[in-house]
Amino acid sequence: MSDLITPDLVTLDKDLGTDKSAVIGHLARRVVGAGRATSYEDLYADAMARESKTATGVPGGIAIPHCRSAAVTRPTLAMARIRPGVDWGAKDGPADIVFFIAAPEGADQEHLQLLAKLARSLIRKDFTASLRSADTPEQIVELVDGALGLGPAPAGAGTGSSGAAGPATGATAAGATAAGATAAGSAAGFEGGRGPEGTDDGGHGANAPASAGGTGATETDTSRSRHIVAVTACPTGIAHTYMAADSLAAAAAERGVDLQVETQGSAKSTPLDPSVIQNAEAVIFAVDVDVRDKGRFAGKPLISGPVKRGIDEPGVMIDEALRAAKDPNARRVSGGSGGGENEGGGSASGGEGFGGQLKRALLTGVSYMIPFVAGGGLLIALGFLLGGYELSLSVDDVANGDRMLDGTSVLNPPPEGFVAYLGAVFWKIGNLSLAFLVPALAGYIAYALADRPGIAPGFTAGSVAVFMDAGFIGGIIGGLLAGYAARWIGSWNVPSWMRGLMPVVIIPLLASIIASGLMILVAGGPIAALTLALNNWLTGLTGVAAIGLGVILGLMMGADLGGPINKVAYAFAVAGLGEGTFENQVPWEIMAAVMAAGMVPPLGMAFASTVLAKNQFSMALRENGKAAWLLGAAFISEGAIPFAAADFFRVIPSTMLGGAVAGAICLGTGVTSQAPHGGIFVFFAIGNLLMFIVAILAGAAVTGFVYVALKRYVKPRKKVEEPAIA
Repeated sequence: MSDLITPDLVTLDKDLGTDKSAVIGHLARRVVGAGRATSYEDLYADAMARESKTATGVPGGIAIPHCRSAAVTRPTLAMARIRPGVDWGAKDGPADIVFFIAAPEGADQEHLQLLAKLARSLIRKDFTASLRSADTPEQIVELVDGALGLGPAPAGAGTGSSGAAGPATGATAAGATAAGATAAGSAAGFEGGRGPEGTDDGGHGANAPASAGGTGATETDTSRSRHIVAVTACPTGIAHTYMAADSLAAAAAERGVDLQVETQGSAKSTPLDPSVIQNAEAVIFAVDVDVRDKGRFAGKPLISGPVKRGIDEPGVMIDEALRAAKDPNARRVSGGSGGGENEGGGSASGGEGFGGQLKRALLTGVSYMIPFVAGGGLLIALGFLLGGYELSLSVDDVANGDRMLDGTSVLNPPPEGFVAYLGAVFWKIGNLSLAFLVPALAGYIAYALADRPGIAPGFTAGSVAVFMDAGFIGGIIGGLLAGYAARWIGSWNVPSWMRGLMPVVIIPLLASIIASGLMILVAGGPIAALTLALNNWLTGLTGVAAIGLGVILGLMMGADLGGPINKVAYAFAVAGLGEGTFENQVPWEIMAAVMAAGMVPPLGMAFASTVLAKNQFSMALRENGKAAWLLGAAFISEGAIPFAAADFFRVIPSTMLGGAVAGAICLGTGVTSQAPHGGIFVFFAIGNLLMFIVAILAGAAVTGFVYVALKRYVKPRKKVEEPAIA
């Protein structure tokens, strides 16, 4: 038997309310009550966070809420058969069968494969019918174990190639086989038989003849022996990834189409064979996240959409792919970063607009740039620590990096001494690393828009921005120009012999000419002038103006605890970090204000829950508060998320006020930070460390006291109580 589900994790025929949050809450309590998770609040918050990304209801009256959570100690299934059903976002109506999948952060492959196998079983009508007719929790457990191949298969069901329950007797296309391959693949089993090209896991042969039982209009007469490939992926990679793969495979089988699917999920994923991709007439991306190594599909006609569309409308997506294969004007894979790009009219969110695309590209650029800045900034700070603050001021003074590295070595240190020599080495390496700031920002902005073909044009445009003194603003503009140019060129309909050259030669060459040419001839000069004016304005900030900037940055850092608003403020600070010098320390001051303000939310919540008012917090939140001390000290704003998830409308105002106080004190007293991350642990990179600590403590105190006051005197609206566990 499986250890994933036990009778005490099953609820049958109970009214759990009219809202899915109440059902998820009930099942989360079951998991915690069974000793399989440590914190109800954390598990519930993680499950609802996943639910907010994409509805987890699927056709057939089924819902599969699921999440990965640090609170989960053992991979677990909890199941509820509810009366009445609850709307879960499926097109065919409410769900009356709910499986809650709770996976630990580091779940092993064996358990992830079992969870995926269960999700695939839920698209089979015979299996769900058995779940609806079961009389006891023990029967439910037996049915689930049978579907997982860990016990006897449900009565009356065939067996798939993996030993899991197979399609019902009399099933049409989904049960047909051809050339020895199961049409819906081993749709019943996660690691069923290998497809016709030798792929396992991700490869589903779907070449059965169409059946009279097929649903909807098909293109059977004109599509025999036609070949399509697909990729399915969802953020968690446990359920929807595999259900979409099997739904698409079954729909392809009804149309007599050979479909090979690559499932990019949590369980092991086998990439499609390059020859399969080469022979495919079109590609389907049913994804909620970026497709890995998308350049493999460059030039193929593309149909894309959310992973849930692959479950709800698989036949429509297959038909669209068949039509696109015949359409010379169809959108093609440009080598971009996946379904999130809205290629082919779909996206991770059901249609990403230009604004969302732009935000994603900018945040991608910043995230890839940070390691260059973090490493470089910390090395420079270490260099100053070892060699003194005269390190880079004059060639004639002690420990100048260029002079000390010229003609010296570990065996032949300069007169200033070996420690100073090491300081110069660190300083030089840090400066070289920091020099990549703008090119890396531009390169990875372009990468987010056009995948690997955009990297070279982006780095080149970023280097042009540095050459023209256009700074990080020039890097952003250059990266966008390079990314959109590469993406546009990649969409060209070129002869088949030319497609292999597109991502490695033609796109990088032409996009570099376009983006860097525009930077040199048109945009670079005005951007350089704007950058100079912005630097002069920031350098001249003093008194009230500087404090006002600190307040704004602090409010942003406390607004959403690592979300988009927080990231905008952080990106602003990090992008300007490389402009800081001893003559112009304002960029370092902005970095210090942002870091201090970002440390305040978890520290403030820790102060409130473990010192100020312990009795007003649950045991779980008090435990979270203990952890939040360390998270806050390390500048991990997300340490306050458990508190915000439990009490959003009182926590967020408190963290914003505390962040504003910390930011104002830092900018008002000239605190600097040459490090973009690390919190108090990079104390050696902080200038005016005492006031940095004062700012953080003051902000945390404001957050803690304001939150406790709001908790005491501002009462939330009453919630509908969750039914107790029977």
